[in-house]
Amino acid sequence: MIAAAGQAQDWFKAGLGLIYPEICQLCHSRRAAARDGLVCAKCWSHVRFIRPPFCERCGLPFAGALTTTFECTNCRELELHFSSARSAVVAKSVVLEAIHRFKYSRALWFENFLTDLLVREAAPVVRGQNWDFIVPVPLHPLKLREREFNQAARLAAPLGRAANIPLNEKILRRVNPTATQTLLTRAQRAVNMKNAFAIRPGVRLAGQRIIVVDDVFTTGATTSACAQALRGAGAAEVCVWTVARGL
Repeated sequence: MIAAAGQAQDWFKAGLGLIYPEICQLCHSRRAAARDGLVCAKCWSHVRFIRPPFCERCGLPFAGALTTTFECTNCRELELHFSSARSAVVAKSVVLEAIHRFKYSRALWFENFLTDLLVREAAPVVRGQNWDFIVPVPLHPLKLREREFNQAARLAAPLGRAANIPLNEKILRRVNPTATQTLLTRAQRAVNMKNAFAIRPGVRLAGQRIIVVDDVFTTGATTSACAQALRGAGAAEVCVWTVARGL
């Protein structure tokens, strides 16, 4: 099924070049290919990849020279249920615009751009680490019906193929139609996500290691709630990978 889904996505992406002109859909002034998500080289140059030093728990980048590991204030103040979280790039400028338009305006041509960012950073790290499944953060059925696709699942599938780790959307479900996190404080986000996710009936994760994938990591409230549900079902370890990291 994963292979079939991948072929369908490849056909869809190939068709973008026939529907949309090969011009950057961010600056609208330079040529860009559909295979690159219709993002030109100039806009690509604004992408800021996350490199050490960063918080060992949540991956928050730190501007400065550090020779020892450190944990940021956010991680010290929140009870996080994942072992670590990493993001490919900083959630700013062209990346943030592409994510917002991808999610909320069905600008699906940005999928190649966003998945490329995630795969090029995450796949070399997770490949060969004996992870059992990649689990995308699920949408509530009402939100899925409204949006018509789960952006986290669309981003997770190429990573699964690149890292040879099975994608599993049948483990975790969203049981509460939570309010958007965008305007909430760190404490409010944690409360908003409390009991938002549950394991599907009959699922048992006896010592399995899970990677949770989402588009953006801000405080970690959403992915931590996912990790809590997964660990409650027996997962031995849960790590998180996202395309972008809010600062």
